[in-house]
Amino acid sequence: MEPAEGAVYGRAIMAASRLELNLVRLLSRCEAMAAEKRDPDEWRLEKYVGALEDMLQALKVHASKPASEVINEYSWKVDFLKGMLQAEKLTSSSEKALANQFLAPGRVPTTARERVPATKTVHLQSRARYTSEMRSELLGTDSAEPEMDVRKRTGVAGSQPVSEKQSAAELDLVLQRHQNLQEKLAEEMLGLARSLKTNTLAAQSVIKKDNQTLSHSLKMADQNLEKLKTESERLEQHTQKSVNWLLWAMLIIVCFIFISMILFIRIMPKLK
Repeated sequence: MEPAEGAVYGRAIMAASRLELNLVRLLSRCEAMAAEKRDPDEWRLEKYVGALEDMLQALKVHASKPASEVINEYSWKVDFLKGMLQAEKLTSSSEKALANQFLAPGRVPTTARERVPATKTVHLQSRARYTSEMRSELLGTDSAEPEMDVRKRTGVAGSQPVSEKQSAAELDLVLQRHQNLQEKLAEEMLGLARSLKTNTLAAQSVIKKDNQTLSHSLKMADQNLEKLKTESERLEQHTQKSVNWLLWAMLIIVCFIFISMILFIRIMPKLK
């Protein structure tokens, strides 16, 4: 039994190693594709990332899975690629840049040939690309090919090169627009905060008045209830007194009639 159990355990280790090896190969391929310039209609990378997620889940539940640090590193890289694909689907370059800031690349190279983690390189490339797109949008230039536009302005014969003064002016213009946008957003947030404060104070005043009205109504209801109890007791006493006097009066009348009949019979002679 022991050799059989050893063979089964050895096959399980080989299966886990094979699964991890396939995961590393596919992950390296995905990182290489992410670093390249891709067409908007490219669909293979998204499918590969989906396959990476399935392989990672299978590796997590495997009996002879790697260390938790290695699993976490694989998870970070897969999540980074997934978040990068989601950021590329956003419409504006500012949203892409904001989503790119929240991505966390891997900290360890995937293969031994890498000196710097490929995900970190992809992260820096995407950040530079989105920043260039934002700058192109703010300056009103074509954001599809910013590098070619720069080359045309600097290298095409017959066109004047961009001077340092012009570049500084453009940079100042971009910074001024960013500052104006931030001031506008700050003013809007301040106006919303003031409006919220005003509405809160108005609602608090209304609730306070309603509470006072409710307390007054409850107090009046308690007073009316006490008065109603008092009047009910008085009415009950009055009713009992009236019944007692009427009963005594009827008894006296009956007794008087009875005595009168006896006297009438005694006094009047009997008819012969």
